[in-house]
Amino acid sequence: MSEHQIDIVVLGSGPAGSTVATKLVKRGYSVAMIETREFGGTCALRGCNPKKVYVNAAEIIDRARRSEGKLIVGSDGVKIDWAKLLQFKREFTQPVVEKTEKSYRSSGIQTFQGTPSFDSPTSIVVGSERIVGKKFIIATGATPAPVGIPGAEHITTSDDFLELSNLPERVVFIGGGYISMEFAHVAARCGTHVTIVDRNERVLSGFDPDLIDLLTQYSEKRGIHFRLGVSPTSIVDASGNGSDHRYRIEMDKGPALDAGLVVHGAGRVPNVQGLELSRAAISFSDQGVSVNDAFRSVSNENVYAIGDCAATGKPRLTPTANEEARIVVKNLLEPGEAHRADYGAIPKVAFTTPSIAAVGMSEEDARKSHDVDVRADDMSSWGSVRKTGGTAAGYKILVDRDNDRVLGAHLLGPSAEETINLFALAMKFGLTATDIKSTLFAFPTSASDVRSML
Repeated sequence: MSEHQIDIVVLGSGPAGSTVATKLVKRGYSVAMIETREFGGTCALRGCNPKKVYVNAAEIIDRARRSEGKLIVGSDGVKIDWAKLLQFKREFTQPVVEKTEKSYRSSGIQTFQGTPSFDSPTSIVVGSERIVGKKFIIATGATPAPVGIPGAEHITTSDDFLELSNLPERVVFIGGGYISMEFAHVAARCGTHVTIVDRNERVLSGFDPDLIDLLTQYSEKRGIHFRLGVSPTSIVDASGNGSDHRYRIEMDKGPALDAGLVVHGAGRVPNVQGLELSRAAISFSDQGVSVNDAFRSVSNENVYAIGDCAATGKPRLTPTANEEARIVVKNLLEPGEAHRADYGAIPKVAFTTPSIAAVGMSEEDARKSHDVDVRADDMSSWGSVRKTGGTAAGYKILVDRDNDRVLGAHLLGPSAEETINLFALAMKFGLTATDIKSTLFAFPTSASDVRSML
């Protein structure tokens, strides 16, 4: 086994790991990058970016169909060609695979591909290579949570969904989180019979329940079926001798479901299993690596963890991981842990059709600690929404009566994923509801509706 002495060892080539590696190698550190899969990370290859290509297709179909006889005619001829959509998606992902590792090497970063595991507090093994490092940055992201039922091996992950060459007639999504809801809206626009199964009474927990109800109702009108308050108990391959797969999903309540594809949407967990963290004296839990507010391991001072694999309590989002990477770089360059993350109010979006977005406190949490003015309405009849051909839309803005500050903003509808950023900006810099309302926004735009919301 060959051995390497390295200053900085980075595990994971997603946005966070890549930021740390590229910035530190420029400052003269020797840097190693270890990646289990293709170099480039989940966001670029299997997550945010390729997913948005599929979401854009669903949005085009949805808008065309709801605009029939109003803005356009002949929308029946508009459809998604799944094979061509896959090909277009690869225009964004394939260059990342081809260029990322080459870019690392040209900048002086040593690359290692394989499954890593610590064998001491200061060393890690990848295949036949042993790397002794001064500092380790764990940025391995998240992985699908185990489903834990008989037949779980038949479940397709979101990674595989993005590589399908065609869709079967019936698809079942297990779990009602981001992945299920976003991909369900795409599949339904292809004419596929879609069912979402969730043990909760509502999908997309973490978003405003009133807006979720509006979105669910709209989703049902667009052909998405929901089985809520139930859980799958087993999945059986009932294909027989046919060439097409057919699965039977038994439920703890009600009738079983049949599908040609079962997709995992039951949440993700920190991707740290297999790293043998205990051998390196790295404390961790089911929430990830235990870190202080400088993202240093609480039990091994030479280890940092950032992004989805770190137990920070923050939303597992790409911007969050990027901010944590920025802080780790600053603290490594200026030892003493003087720098802390400045997250501000972190917006989140589920790219359903239409999208739903939130930033700040929920109504339930805000009422526990503040005197709250709740400003809410169904926007479906607003002119700005009807001009798009009509869709589900609504808002809920939470304002502190004592100081007029926005405590939380919750949006559903066209451009919600963009408009939510206005509230994030306002909340980070302490603007009042009056400040926001007094701002003259370009009209007519979705942003200009903010004044009416307030």
